[in-house]
Amino acid sequence: MSLDNVLSEIHLRLTETPALNDIHYLHKLVAELRPPRPQDITRATDNLRALCFVLQRNPAWRTALRAYLIQVVTTRKLVHLFTDTGITMNVGFWTAARQRLMNKFLPPLMNDAYIKDVFGLLFNLQSDYIWVNGVEDQVWADLFRAVGFRSRNARPTYAILTGEILSAVQVLSYRITNIGLEAELVRNHPDIEKFESPFLRQNDAINDYVLCYNNWLTDKSCQREDAAHIEVLLTQCEDIVNRIRRTASMQGVSISLTRLLLQLTQSFARLRQLLDLLDSRSTAHAAQIGTVLLKELVTADNKRHSLRDLIQTSTELLSLQVTERAGKSGEHYVTSNRAEWLEMLRSAMGAGFIVGFMAMIKILFGTLAMAPFGYALLYSLNYSSGFMLVHILHFTIATKQPAMTAAVIARSIDEGKQKLDELADLIVRVLRSQFIAIIGNIGLAIPTAYAIAWAWYGINGKHLVSAEKAGHLLHDIDPFGSLALPHAAIAGVCLFLSGLISGYYDNKASYSNIPERLRQLKWLKKILGEKRLQSVTTYIGNNLGALAGNFFFGIMLGSIGQLGSFFGLPIDIRHITFSSANFAFSLVGLDHHMSWQLAVYSIFGIFTIGMVNLGVSFSLAMLVALRSRRVSFGQGGLLTILLWQRFRSAPRDFFWPNKDEAEKPT
Repeated sequence: MSLDNVLSEIHLRLTETPALNDIHYLHKLVAELRPPRPQDITRATDNLRALCFVLQRNPAWRTALRAYLIQVVTTRKLVHLFTDTGITMNVGFWTAARQRLMNKFLPPLMNDAYIKDVFGLLFNLQSDYIWVNGVEDQVWADLFRAVGFRSRNARPTYAILTGEILSAVQVLSYRITNIGLEAELVRNHPDIEKFESPFLRQNDAINDYVLCYNNWLTDKSCQREDAAHIEVLLTQCEDIVNRIRRTASMQGVSISLTRLLLQLTQSFARLRQLLDLLDSRSTAHAAQIGTVLLKELVTADNKRHSLRDLIQTSTELLSLQVTERAGKSGEHYVTSNRAEWLEMLRSAMGAGFIVGFMAMIKILFGTLAMAPFGYALLYSLNYSSGFMLVHILHFTIATKQPAMTAAVIARSIDEGKQKLDELADLIVRVLRSQFIAIIGNIGLAIPTAYAIAWAWYGINGKHLVSAEKAGHLLHDIDPFGSLALPHAAIAGVCLFLSGLISGYYDNKASYSNIPERLRQLKWLKKILGEKRLQSVTTYIGNNLGALAGNFFFGIMLGSIGQLGSFFGLPIDIRHITFSSANFAFSLVGLDHHMSWQLAVYSIFGIFTIGMVNLGVSFSLAMLVALRSRRVSFGQGGLLTILLWQRFRSAPRDFFWPNKDEAEKPT
């Protein structure tokens, strides 16, 4: 069916039924405008221009379409389209997620009496927003002008639509006031609940504005005010929202607070659009506002069931805080001078020493006859307690660095420090720190495991690992003859997740005032005493994120392999430091009967596993950090060339700090 057929059918039906308001014909008209592919913006533009041309050439069809659209709009409630579509509802995150998931399988009931529901039936494809947004604003404005809403008998229609918009303005205003008095916002900014709060005053101003506008609609001799004074109050409300966002960087943030701030921001924007529409003095200006509003409404309606959009919008501020706190932790992993570099080596060697014993304990646990759950529990306790001990003793696991240092680099890009020379220098320092941490981990994990294996043999008269077990351990680090690299990638994902968990619990400790609340526990004060309680709670406040991240990282490493066994899936983890310790156990278990080719190949496998661990973790962490800041970096090619040139001219800088860097700050 063509545009001519649809318009002629509307004209015919309207002649038979002057009160025609069935959206069936409007649905067919939108279908004719829709391009075959949503990305084909040229086709969509041509379709809209063709409709404009047809309407200008045929005044009867133009009049019929205008009358039909007026009937469709004025016989239905318009308020909810403006107050609900594109504005986050005041429900919890999990409730909203459950609703969206249910609506995917069982769509909500459509009520034909509401434009909000009808709108979703017109733009019913989830990709419609692509072509609607892709068409230039001027083309849409030309269509509005071609329909010709400014006609001689438009006054009743104008009064009805204006009344609906005024009602929407009042609803949005009351909603802003209600959110402004939410306990979570008051807690972050106590001045909100004072009488002078702009959240309260804007509602009084809106009510006066609506009353004055309604009087003007019925009596043109009455004075009609503009919304300039309301704009001042909305700006003051926005200042408070921005202040709360800044406060969140120090005090932490929650998903519920993020959703409240998002709802306020969306309500401010929609209220401004409607007020601008009411105050517009020309058709062109009204068409311009209407075009922007149409695009926003179509986009929001198409994404109303999207879980991805819900997660992205609801966790935006939280993800920024999580990655920001990870970045602050990451600063400690970047060495700037030789003293810090040597300290990183010492710290990494301490972690390698502990990992040697953790690897031994895991092998001993593996000799027990247990169900998969038992193995998962013991392995997880071993990993978690070991990693937490590494943190408490201020040692460093090399593979924990990328998830933290990626946030440092992302912040450097976002803050405008992306002068390539400075950014390249930061990356060189990150790589240098990463290199020495790996060397420190492996450099002591292998000797420690080797010494443990010989000590075990000397005490018990038999090897810690049998020749068969040694062959199995060597096979596990074979980069090409086994699933070592995919398993190393899984470990990289776990490392990335542990970084997010660390940031989340750091944020939670700050936002939920965990140290202060612990100090209120009388029974804990009796046990520890005032002074010791102060030091313990301060330590928890400063280290809860790191401890939680290491704990859950251990749970993931200990349980993934057993989950694979339980479900019959080929999933497991490979970690560079544990792989190096297992290599040493295998060497002793085989009584050194290992060819130099196998030894070199195994060491190559260890480093390959490490590169996959680091690469996956760093890539995911960098992606999340940049997205949380809504930052893109388009100079990757130039930066890569610059780093290659620096490596060719001074390769030593990537592994060993220069003397002239001795006094540089971190």
